[in-house]
Amino acid sequence: MSDRTSASLAILDRLLPTLEALPPGIHRDRIVEETQALRRAVAAFHMEAIRFRMYSVDRLLRIEGDEGPVRQMFEDVRRTLEEAGFHTRSHTAP
Repeated sequence: MSDRTSASLAILDRLLPTLEALPPGIHRDRIVEETQALRRAVAAFHMEAIRFRMYSVDRLLRIEGDEGPVRQMFEDVRRTLEEAGFHTRSHTAP
């Protein structure tokens, strides 16, 4: 873990139990798996994997219903990663 990723990892460590507490189902299981993979990518400092996993988790959250606290934690992960210099999107919105 690096100082650049410690804040994001801390948020992910709070996000994962919140996701695991969602109602059981295939979407919840996929979100948890993708978020675990995102955490591994952040811990490994793997830029491409971070961008890919951020996209995947974001997409699955939208399918699941985009609950307020879960979405806020995810956006906090995005913000802390971007502040640390990681690109979390494949393109910049206009």
